[in-house]
Amino acid sequence: MAELVRDQKINLDDPRYDQETYSGRAKHFFLTTNPLNLLASDHQLQEAKQIVEDYRSKRITRPDITLDELWGAKYLYDSAFHPETKEKMFILGRMSAQVPCNMLITGFMLTFYKTAPAIVFWQFVNQSFNSIVNYTNRSGDKPITNTDLMKSYAVATSAATATALGLKAAVSKLPPIMARFVPFAAVAGANCVNLPFMRWNEIRDGIAVFSKDGERVGESSVAAKKAIAQVVLSRIGMAVPGMIIPPLIMDKLERKAFMRARPWLNSPIQIALCGFFLTFTTPMCCALFPQKSSVTVAKLEGKLREKLLADGMKETDRVYFNKGL
Repeated sequence: MAELVRDQKINLDDPRYDQETYSGRAKHFFLTTNPLNLLASDHQLQEAKQIVEDYRSKRITRPDITLDELWGAKYLYDSAFHPETKEKMFILGRMSAQVPCNMLITGFMLTFYKTAPAIVFWQFVNQSFNSIVNYTNRSGDKPITNTDLMKSYAVATSAATATALGLKAAVSKLPPIMARFVPFAAVAGANCVNLPFMRWNEIRDGIAVFSKDGERVGESSVAAKKAIAQVVLSRIGMAVPGMIIPPLIMDKLERKAFMRARPWLNSPIQIALCGFFLTFTTPMCCALFPQKSSVTVAKLEGKLREKLLADGMKETDRVYFNKGL
């Protein structure tokens, strides 16, 4: 028999699964990054939002709602609304769009890696998508100016393109298989540029940090740098299997007679392989670090550390922040 919500005390501010363990975080992100969430209509999203807000306000407008239905609404809500601003996120910027969008972009980058125009075009497309995702999933509620947005976009796109073209020239005298890994190197390098630039205002102004009781205690640039570093590592991790293993598989397949007779199969196979790996690596790499990350008071910048110590906190106490995705 299904458990009813009215018989439970649920804290919707925390995920359903234990976020102190990797397996708990992975379960959480398998649900929030599920591409099927993109199929939810505006009505379904608003209904999920209403259920979550009603429960948080202790208004049980549906006495018959079950525990699974409440958590289903919460995960649908989390997939579409920013955790801090509470605004509905642009659909292509949601983490549930990562698999379908990245499988197409990555598949094409791995297919069309031999000519300079193709490299430039697909790096441009990839960094355009990355910029949307980075902006949509930024930490904190500080707006980024259009000028800063365009600067970060231009720098990241230029870095990715220059890296790809430079590596293409560098590997020209190496075995052909090496050229297949150029897109991955460009993506990894661009992630190290795109994210920090897209979230530069967080580094400059700091992001909100909270006590263990959820009280906002200030803004920290140290926390922002840690948050961005964790997201960069997660993003690179997401790309590794889908951009390393398919080239190895395709290098073998393209020598087969059936592939030489059907070259048009190249793109569909690479896209399918990328989709397969991204289905697993996206949630698994999002889960590498807790979404509610933390840092000790001792490692915070001077003024904030002094303020917190004066307020009674210890240097070994931790403050918490949303790292973004």
